[in-house]
Amino acid sequence: MLAHLLVAGVLLQATSPTPPQVTAKIESASKVADTDPSALLKINRIYVDSFGDDVVSRELQSMIVSALVATKRFKVTENRDKADAILKGVALEKSTQELHAYGESTSVGGARGGSHSDSSGASGGFAAQHMGISDSSVNTETIDEARIAVRLVDPDGDVIWTSTQESKGAKYKGASADVADKCVKQLLRDMDKLGNPSGAATPTPTAAAGPTHP
Repeated sequence: MLAHLLVAGVLLQATSPTPPQVTAKIESASKVADTDPSALLKINRIYVDSFGDDVVSRELQSMIVSALVATKRFKVTENRDKADAILKGVALEKSTQELHAYGESTSVGGARGGSHSDSSGASGGFAAQHMGISDSSVNTETIDEARIAVRLVDPDGDVIWTSTQESKGAKYKGASADVADKCVKQLLRDMDKLGNPSGAATPTPTAAAGPTHP
């Protein structure tokens, strides 16, 4: 038996190339240095500024707001003047396609022959058989990717925190929701480090257990 396995992956862009100006904004936002990290501990009320007018930017802005509210640690306000800090960001989302090809073949061959002789002379025969089976398949997988660069700015216009996150999606979340969640979790981790310099782990709040039944 002869078996052959072929697996190939070809990455094909399903959307137009990323605009250079968008990539430049993300890289620029991620390189801004924190001016006063301790100011993070004073933040309670956050205003989330517009990420852009396109659909992707609006969706990611909304997901950031939802993620901040879900922490129950911040108040998200739509009144810019009442905010302790303004969260600004640049978002990017793109889709790619991966082409997977699979092939397998099996072949079987056999031969038989014989000869005999008598008074009239020698004679013989030979026969061969060959059978082959082949199977192949091609499938395309769409992969969504999201990237975001955010910064927190105090009322004086000073940058006090920055983060750049990217994701291809999680088990129960799409790429956009996952990258927004990562961004907010990073903010919480950085604040915990400032509030707890010793490095001891901060207990994570858990939901109250429901009533038990015998």
